[in-house]
Amino acid sequence: MDPDSVKSTLSNLAFGNVMAAAARDYQKEVLSQQKAQTSSSVNQEVDLDELMDDPELEKLHADRIAALKKEVEKREALKRQGHGEYRDVSEGDFLGEVTGSEKVICHFYHHDFYRCKIMDKHLKSLATRHLDTKFIKLDAENAPFFVTKLGVKTLPCVIMFRKGIAVDRVVGFQDLGGKDDFTTKALENLLIKKGIVSEKKKDDEDDGNHEDRRRTVRTSVNSDSDSE
Repeated sequence: MDPDSVKSTLSNLAFGNVMAAAARDYQKEVLSQQKAQTSSSVNQEVDLDELMDDPELEKLHADRIAALKKEVEKREALKRQGHGEYRDVSEGDFLGEVTGSEKVICHFYHHDFYRCKIMDKHLKSLATRHLDTKFIKLDAENAPFFVTKLGVKTLPCVIMFRKGIAVDRVVGFQDLGGKDDFTTKALENLLIKKGIVSEKKKDDEDDGNHEDRRRTVRTSVNSDSDSE
């Protein structure tokens, strides 16, 4: 046999043995990783089972659901009192409206006054954001008794009530820079400063997102109730 041929054959056999050994090592490594993953998964399942049976975790969950239900019930009660929207009321209903809620904002307006329409736009936007405060408006021309009683002389006039008592007011735009182009945020900050509305945690949250969150909370509570 040709020496060079024998040498080539031996070289090929040696290379084949190396590759076979590498293949075996790779297979062992893959099997080892699979076993480790399986073990980790089993441990995770055991840990989750233990957590689900944890009485402290169950109590936290129950407390959270109870708090959500209470919040939803509070919001629904406020809505029944006329909160969450900006409404036009009559002189006959005015007294009941301002005494029926702890915090009320009433805009005395004239339907022909341009600045009253500007105030309307901003108050309507804020009414959906600040559910704890009732937002209403009263046509000053059709409410002479309360216009006189409350000393309303300049329109627009926004009067703030606490438990039926007038505690503060915004007359015209003098506290808003005296110009027509003030922002809803500027009015909101003024009302926060006067203590008639509460500061929101997220200033950039729009009305749509706020309403979506309320619907999400309500849905979550109802789902948990159904599963009980």
